[in-house]
Amino acid sequence: MSNLLEIKDLKVEYKTKKGITEAPQTVHAVNGVTLSVEKGEILAIAGESGCGKSTLGKAIMKLVPSSGEIDLDGTNVLKINKREDLKNFYKRVQMIFQNPYSSLSPKMKIGQILSEPLEINTKLPHKEIMAIVEDKINKVGLDKECLNLYPHEFSGGQRQRIAIARSLVLNPEFIIADEPVSALDVSIQAQIINLLKQLKEDFNLTFLFISHDLSVIKYLSDRIAVMYLGEIVELAKTEEIFSDPKHPYTKALLSSVPELNTDKDTNKDKDKIKLGNELPSPENLPSGCKFHTRCPFVMEKCKTDVPKKVDFSESHFCKCFLYE
Repeated sequence: MSNLLEIKDLKVEYKTKKGITEAPQTVHAVNGVTLSVEKGEILAIAGESGCGKSTLGKAIMKLVPSSGEIDLDGTNVLKINKREDLKNFYKRVQMIFQNPYSSLSPKMKIGQILSEPLEINTKLPHKEIMAIVEDKINKVGLDKECLNLYPHEFSGGQRQRIAIARSLVLNPEFIIADEPVSALDVSIQAQIINLLKQLKEDFNLTFLFISHDLSVIKYLSDRIAVMYLGEIVELAKTEEIFSDPKHPYTKALLSSVPELNTDKDTNKDKDKIKLGNELPSPENLPSGCKFHTRCPFVMEKCKTDVPKKVDFSESHFCKCFLYE
C-alpha cells in the first residue's frame, strides 16, 4: 500500500512572552516528527494533553507556521501559497475539530455552513450544491429538514455529525479528526466512532485520528503513533501496541486505561506503570531522552543522550535505551 502523506523532520515552535520585561520564550510544540500515512488507513496519534498531537494536525492543515517537509501524494504542502493551489489542497484534506460547540458558526444555518465550502471552492450551480449538501447530511444520519436550523438547536452529538458532514462536502481523500468524540457523552461517542468507521469504508477515506483515549483508538485505528513532548516515541500496528508495547511511556498509557476487573487476583497491577511528576513544559524541554524525568527505568545516559530508533519489525519501532 502506498503512502498518501509523508512528514519529515516537522517542527512547530511558538514565541511567548509572559511579562513586559521578560524575554520571549520558545515553545517547542512539535520536535522533528517523521511519519507516513498509508492510503486507506486510520493512523492514530496517541498521548497526553499537551504532547503536541493537535498542533501536528494543524501543521498538516497549514493552520500554524512550521518547518520541515509535508508531502501529500507528491505535493509539497509547506510550499503551497497561491489561492488556487490552497483551494485544491483543501479539497483533498479536511479537519474535524474537537469541540462541536465552537467549530460551527452560531450565526449561520446548517445549510449555509455546509454549502459555503462548495460555493468557495467550486463553480457548481446552487441546485447541485444543495443536492450534495442534502446527500452528505443524510450520510451522517440527519434529515434535510435540519438545514434550515441553527447550531444551537442541536445536541453535541448532532453538532459533531454536522461538522463531519461539512468535512465531507468537498469529497476529500484525507481527514484529520482532532479528538472528535472527547467533548461528547460516552453513549454518543460510540455512535460517532461507528459513523467515522462506516464513512471511511463508504468514501475510501484516509484518517489521521488524534485522541488520548486508547480504548477508542484500539477499536478504530490500524496503526498507532505514540507522541510525547512533540516526538513520536513508538509506532506500530494497533495489535502490536496493545499486545507487546515497548516504550515505558506507551506502557504507562496502557496502564491508565480503566478495566473491569472481576478477579480477586491483583498481580496484574504489579505490571502497571505509573507516571511520576507532571508533563514538563514545552518551553523547557528536558535534555537527552525527553521522558527521562518521569521514567521508572531511567539510566544516567537517558539524561544526556538522545535514544535512536530501534526496529522490532517492519511495522514496529520505538526510541528507548532499554533496547539498544
